[in-house]
Amino acid sequence: MQDLPNLFLIGPMGAGKSTIGRLLAAELCRDFYDSDHEIQARCGADIPWIFDVEGEAGFRERESQVIDELTQLSGVVMATGGGAVIREVNRRALRERGTVIYLYTTVEQQLRRTAKDRNRPLLQAEDPGQVLRDLFAARDPLYRATADLIVRTDRRGPKAVAGEIVRRVTKLVDPLKSCKA
Repeated sequence: MQDLPNLFLIGPMGAGKSTIGRLLAAELCRDFYDSDHEIQARCGADIPWIFDVEGEAGFRERESQVIDELTQLSGVVMATGGGAVIREVNRRALRERGTVIYLYTTVEQQLRRTAKDRNRPLLQAEDPGQVLRDLFAARDPLYRATADLIVRTDRRGPKAVAGEIVRRVTKLVDPLKSCKA
């Protein structure tokens, strides 16, 4: 499926971007990148440490640099961090350099998936549920405005979601493909 564009996954933490991204990359025989993991590898430090030392602004600057570099590659699947859409420069790079897929999930599902994860600095708060609701209210419109496709991930396995994405993206590239013998 070489004619498919780059695929960029956006959405909130706990939506399954990394897991689904790896499955998509394997299915499509593409390289997979996770922008958060790439930041950590380049810094030699985890995200909570970067937030502690550089603040969110420092982390977001690193994130923009990584997204700019990775979106210029060809034939890739990339999962972004949940806050990647905050900056217009990131939204523009994603939209202009590939197909953007918003992995939609509810706040309740996010809470279940992130409950024990200590690697999420924004959730180290007294009321993580309120933090997630606030983030959803602020970011959902940005995810929607950036996305070419919206795919719901609640109560579905990652393989089913990846399969749906492959079918839908293939139709975007060649709408008659499913009608060919």
